[in-house]
Amino acid sequence: MSVSLVIDNDVARITLDNPAKHNAFDDDIIELLITAFNDASNHESARVILLSANGKHFSAGADLNWMKRMGQLDYQENRADALRLAELMRTIDQARKPVICRVQGAAFGGALGLICASDIAIASDDARFCLSEVKLGILPAVISPYVVRAMGARQAQRYFLSAEVMSAPLAERLNIVHEQLPIEQLDQRIDDIIQALRKGAPKAQMQSRELVEQVANRHIDSAAINYTVDLIAALRTDKEGREGLTAFLDKRSPSWSAS
Repeated sequence: MSVSLVIDNDVARITLDNPAKHNAFDDDIIELLITAFNDASNHESARVILLSANGKHFSAGADLNWMKRMGQLDYQENRADALRLAELMRTIDQARKPVICRVQGAAFGGALGLICASDIAIASDDARFCLSEVKLGILPAVISPYVVRAMGARQAQRYFLSAEVMSAPLAERLNIVHEQLPIEQLDQRIDDIIQALRKGAPKAQMQSRELVEQVANRHIDSAAINYTVDLIAALRTDKEGREGLTAFLDKRSPSWSAS
């Protein structure tokens, strides 16, 4: 199986497992990933989803045989195929648990969509990134909403145009990944982040995505202020919010915390 899902206590570990092809993906792997993320999202005991890859590279992007097949299909068939990749990106972006992406080696083409759709991305300091599609006469169209959100429009325009390979330190500066560090430290750092996520309230964590999206795309006007006021009032009066405040005042861990 090229994609595995293992529930390890409260961590749903989704792994790309086709190192012989550098974890390049095709239509079958896209479907497996959609299923894995949906299953992880709906698993009651999982608090965090970790996406990683076995082997030297995170993912070389699209599988060459798949790309060859796509070139032989008509417009409508290509559109239907692209919709499935779009569904994968949406599924990661809207997962019901925080998503961490662990990156090593090469992350090219569509792999940047997986990374940028995740909530948190941590890379080894020797990882390499590339939006290589323009070299093939195409564009990173389906993944672009997530990549542009991460990089910003000005930087995305450069790297969509040039297909330059980006180092891990540059990827960090461009907000493709949050951190980059020596590979031998990668798993410990991810464990630290998982432990931090365990301390957060699950419902509040998921609503944080909507909060960021709403305020990032609004002027600071009365509508934005009313949105934030309504949100905090709803959270404070919600069962989860009341539990968090009560636990703080009682100097105990809230019900959702692993510690």
